[in-house]
Amino acid sequence: MPKRLQREIEKLKKKILALGAVVEERVGLAVKTMKERNAKLAEQVICGDIEIDQMEVDLEEECLKILALYQPVAVDLRFIIAVLKINNDLERIGDLAVNIAERGAFLATQPPVEEPLDFPTMFDLTRQMLKKSLDALVNMDTDLAFEVLEEDDEVDKMNQAMYIKIEESILYHPEQIKSYIHLLSTSRHLERIADHATNIAEDVIYMITGDIVRHSAEDYSKPKKL
Repeated sequence: MPKRLQREIEKLKKKILALGAVVEERVGLAVKTMKERNAKLAEQVICGDIEIDQMEVDLEEECLKILALYQPVAVDLRFIIAVLKINNDLERIGDLAVNIAERGAFLATQPPVEEPLDFPTMFDLTRQMLKKSLDALVNMDTDLAFEVLEEDDEVDKMNQAMYIKIEESILYHPEQIKSYIHLLSTSRHLERIADHATNIAEDVIYMITGDIVRHSAEDYSKPKKL
Protein backbone atom coordinates (compact mmCIF):
# COMPACT_ATOMS: atom_id res chain seq x y z
CA MET A 1 0.00 0.00 0.00
CA PRO A 2 1.39 3.47 -0.85
CA LYS A 3 2.49 5.35 2.25
CA ARG A 4 0.18 8.27 1.51
CA LEU A 5 -2.83 5.99 1.24
CA GLN A 6 -1.82 4.27 4.47
CA ARG A 7 -1.69 7.63 6.25
CA GLU A 8 -5.09 8.64 4.89
CA ILE A 9 -6.65 5.37 6.00
CA GLU A 10 -5.18 5.78 9.49
CA LYS A 11 -6.70 9.27 9.66
CA LEU A 12 -10.02 7.81 8.53
CA LYS A 13 -9.90 5.20 11.28
CA LYS A 14 -9.35 7.88 13.91
CA LYS A 15 -12.25 9.94 12.58
CA ILE A 16 -14.77 7.08 12.49
CA LEU A 17 -13.75 6.03 16.01
CA ALA A 18 -14.08 9.62 17.24
CA LEU A 19 -17.58 9.84 15.75
CA GLY A 20 -18.48 6.50 17.32
CA ALA A 21 -17.33 7.72 20.74
CA VAL A 22 -19.41 10.89 20.50
CA VAL A 23 -22.52 9.00 19.35
CA GLU A 24 -22.14 6.41 22.11
CA GLU A 25 -21.89 9.20 24.67
CA ARG A 26 -25.02 10.93 23.33
CA VAL A 27 -27.04 7.72 23.47
CA GLY A 28 -25.95 7.30 27.09
CA LEU A 29 -27.06 10.86 27.89
CA ALA A 30 -30.38 10.35 26.09
CA VAL A 31 -31.03 7.21 28.13
CA LYS A 32 -30.15 9.13 31.30
CA THR A 33 -32.58 11.85 30.23
CA MET A 34 -35.39 9.29 30.11
CA LYS A 35 -34.44 7.63 33.38
CA GLU A 36 -34.21 10.92 35.27
CA ARG A 37 -36.81 12.92 33.30
CA ASN A 38 -34.10 15.58 33.01
CA ALA A 39 -35.11 18.37 30.61
CA LYS A 40 -31.80 20.22 30.97
CA LEU A 41 -29.83 17.14 29.97
CA ALA A 42 -32.23 16.60 27.07
CA GLU A 43 -31.44 20.06 25.76
CA GLN A 44 -27.73 19.22 25.86
CA VAL A 45 -28.30 16.16 23.68
CA ILE A 46 -30.53 18.06 21.24
CA CYS A 47 -28.11 20.98 20.83
CA GLY A 48 -25.18 18.60 20.39
CA ASP A 49 -26.65 16.97 17.28
CA ILE A 50 -25.10 19.60 15.00
CA GLU A 51 -21.64 18.37 16.04
CA ILE A 52 -22.46 14.82 14.96
CA ASP A 53 -23.90 16.05 11.66
CA GLN A 54 -20.72 17.99 10.89
CA MET A 55 -18.48 15.06 11.80
CA GLU A 56 -20.54 12.82 9.49
CA VAL A 57 -20.19 15.25 6.56
CA ASP A 58 -16.45 15.67 7.12
CA LEU A 59 -15.92 11.92 7.24
CA GLU A 60 -17.88 11.31 4.06
CA GLU A 61 -15.84 13.97 2.27
CA GLU A 62 -12.63 12.29 3.44
CA CYS A 63 -13.80 8.94 2.07
CA LEU A 64 -14.72 10.44 -1.30
CA LYS A 65 -11.39 12.25 -1.47
CA ILE A 66 -9.46 9.01 -0.86
CA LEU A 67 -11.51 7.18 -3.49
CA ALA A 68 -10.86 9.90 -6.05
CA LEU A 69 -7.15 10.42 -5.36
CA TYR A 70 -5.90 6.91 -4.65
CA GLN A 71 -8.42 4.56 -6.31
CA PRO A 72 -7.93 1.91 -3.59
CA VAL A 73 -8.64 -1.77 -4.29
CA ALA A 74 -9.25 -5.01 -2.36
CA VAL A 75 -9.03 -4.63 1.43
CA ASP A 76 -8.52 -0.86 1.32
CA LEU A 77 -11.56 -0.33 -0.88
CA ARG A 78 -13.63 -2.60 1.34
CA PHE A 79 -12.58 -0.61 4.38
CA ILE A 80 -13.61 2.72 2.86
CA ILE A 81 -16.97 1.36 1.70
CA ALA A 82 -17.63 0.02 5.20
CA VAL A 83 -16.65 3.34 6.79
CA LEU A 84 -19.07 5.20 4.50
CA LYS A 85 -21.90 2.92 5.59
CA ILE A 86 -20.99 2.96 9.28
CA ASN A 87 -20.70 6.74 9.14
CA ASN A 88 -24.32 6.97 7.98
CA ASP A 89 -25.53 4.55 10.68
CA LEU A 90 -23.77 6.54 13.40
CA GLU A 91 -25.36 9.78 12.23
CA ARG A 92 -28.79 8.14 12.31
CA ILE A 93 -28.14 6.83 15.82
CA GLY A 94 -27.30 10.40 16.82
CA ASP A 95 -30.68 11.53 15.44
CA LEU A 96 -32.44 8.78 17.38
CA ALA A 97 -30.66 9.84 20.57
CA VAL A 98 -32.11 13.32 20.00
CA ASN A 99 -35.58 11.81 19.54
CA ILE A 100 -35.26 9.92 22.83
CA ALA A 101 -34.05 13.07 24.59
CA GLU A 102 -37.09 14.95 23.27
CA ARG A 103 -39.35 12.26 24.72
CA GLY A 104 -37.57 12.62 28.06
CA ALA A 105 -37.98 16.40 27.98
CA PHE A 106 -41.72 16.03 27.39
CA LEU A 107 -42.17 13.43 30.13
CA ALA A 108 -40.33 15.74 32.55
CA THR A 109 -43.31 18.11 32.25
CA GLN A 110 -45.92 15.41 32.92
CA PRO A 111 -47.11 13.58 36.04
CA PRO A 112 -45.23 10.30 36.58
CA VAL A 113 -46.69 7.24 34.86
CA GLU A 114 -46.13 3.59 35.59
CA GLU A 115 -43.82 2.25 32.90
CA PRO A 116 -45.50 -0.84 31.43
CA LEU A 117 -42.31 -2.77 30.74
CA ASP A 118 -38.76 -3.10 32.00
CA PHE A 119 -37.33 -0.08 30.20
CA PRO A 120 -33.96 -0.18 32.06
CA THR A 121 -33.25 -3.64 30.60
CA MET A 122 -34.11 -2.45 27.09
CA PHE A 123 -31.96 0.66 27.59
CA ASP A 124 -29.02 -1.38 28.79
CA LEU A 125 -29.22 -4.03 26.06
CA THR A 126 -29.45 -1.41 23.31
CA ARG A 127 -26.46 0.51 24.67
CA GLN A 128 -24.57 -2.76 25.05
CA MET A 129 -25.22 -3.62 21.39
CA LEU A 130 -23.95 -0.22 20.28
CA LYS A 131 -20.85 -0.52 22.45
CA LYS A 132 -20.11 -4.03 21.19
CA SER A 133 -20.48 -3.00 17.56
CA LEU A 134 -18.03 -0.13 18.08
CA ASP A 135 -15.65 -2.35 20.04
CA ALA A 136 -15.81 -4.85 17.17
CA LEU A 137 -14.83 -2.01 14.84
CA VAL A 138 -11.95 -0.87 17.06
CA ASN A 139 -10.59 -4.37 17.59
CA MET A 140 -11.58 -5.80 14.18
CA ASP A 141 -13.36 -8.57 16.08
CA THR A 142 -15.85 -10.65 14.10
CA ASP A 143 -16.85 -12.75 17.12
CA LEU A 144 -18.03 -9.63 18.92
CA ALA A 145 -19.83 -8.46 15.79
CA PHE A 146 -21.75 -11.73 15.60
CA GLU A 147 -22.82 -11.32 19.24
CA VAL A 148 -24.50 -8.06 18.25
CA LEU A 149 -26.40 -9.81 15.46
CA GLU A 150 -27.70 -12.40 17.90
CA GLU A 151 -28.84 -9.80 20.45
CA ASP A 152 -30.94 -7.85 17.96
CA ASP A 153 -33.78 -10.37 18.18
CA GLU A 154 -34.10 -9.77 21.92
CA VAL A 155 -34.56 -6.03 21.47
CA ASP A 156 -37.14 -6.69 18.72
CA LYS A 157 -39.11 -8.88 21.13
CA MET A 158 -39.00 -6.20 23.82
CA ASN A 159 -40.32 -3.61 21.38
CA GLN A 160 -43.17 -5.89 20.29
CA ALA A 161 -44.08 -6.56 23.91
CA MET A 162 -44.06 -2.83 24.60
CA TYR A 163 -46.81 -2.24 22.02
CA ILE A 164 -49.09 -4.75 23.76
CA LYS A 165 -48.37 -3.45 27.27
CA ILE A 166 -48.86 0.20 26.36
CA GLU A 167 -52.13 -0.56 24.59
CA GLU A 168 -53.36 -2.14 27.84
CA SER A 169 -52.07 0.80 29.91
CA ILE A 170 -53.90 3.33 27.71
CA LEU A 171 -57.16 1.43 28.22
CA TYR A 172 -56.79 1.70 31.99
CA HIS A 173 -55.35 5.23 32.07
CA PRO A 174 -56.68 7.12 29.01
CA GLU A 175 -55.91 10.46 30.69
CA GLN A 176 -52.19 9.65 30.35
CA ILE A 177 -52.29 8.71 26.68
CA LYS A 178 -49.74 11.35 25.63
CA SER A 179 -47.15 10.05 28.10
CA TYR A 180 -47.71 6.47 26.99
CA ILE A 181 -47.34 7.42 23.34
CA HIS A 182 -43.99 9.04 24.16
CA LEU A 183 -42.91 5.88 25.96
CA LEU A 184 -43.93 3.85 22.92
CA SER A 185 -41.92 6.17 20.68
CA THR A 186 -38.90 5.70 22.96
CA SER A 187 -39.21 1.94 22.62
CA ARG A 188 -39.32 2.27 18.85
CA HIS A 189 -36.27 4.55 18.81
CA LEU A 190 -34.32 2.08 20.95
CA GLU A 191 -35.25 -0.72 18.56
CA ARG A 192 -33.99 1.39 15.65
CA ILE A 193 -30.69 2.09 17.45
CA ALA A 194 -30.30 -1.67 17.90
CA ASP A 195 -30.94 -2.11 14.15
CA HIS A 196 -28.24 0.42 13.30
CA ALA A 197 -25.83 -1.24 15.74
CA THR A 198 -26.56 -4.49 13.89
CA ASN A 199 -25.81 -2.76 10.57
CA ILE A 200 -22.46 -1.61 11.95
CA ALA A 201 -21.65 -5.14 13.12
CA GLU A 202 -22.51 -6.51 9.67
CA ASP A 203 -20.25 -3.92 8.05
CA VAL A 204 -17.41 -4.84 10.42
CA ILE A 205 -17.76 -8.47 9.33
CA TYR A 206 -17.70 -7.37 5.69
CA MET A 207 -14.68 -5.16 6.32
CA ILE A 208 -12.69 -8.01 7.87
CA THR A 209 -13.81 -11.02 5.85
CA GLY A 210 -15.32 -9.67 2.65
CA ASP A 211 -18.51 -11.64 3.38
CA ILE A 212 -21.91 -9.94 3.15
CA VAL A 213 -24.02 -11.41 5.97
CA ARG A 214 -26.84 -8.87 5.83
CA HIS A 215 -29.48 -11.38 4.67
CA SER A 216 -27.92 -14.60 5.90
CA ALA A 217 -26.63 -13.91 9.41
CA GLU A 218 -28.70 -16.66 11.03
CA ASP A 219 -27.24 -19.34 8.74
CA TYR A 220 -23.73 -17.98 8.75
CA SER A 221 -21.69 -20.05 11.16
CA LYS A 222 -18.12 -18.88 11.32
CA PRO A 223 -16.39 -15.98 9.58
CA LYS A 224 -13.36 -16.52 7.42
CA LYS A 225 -10.31 -14.58 8.49
CA LEU A 226 -8.15 -13.16 5.75
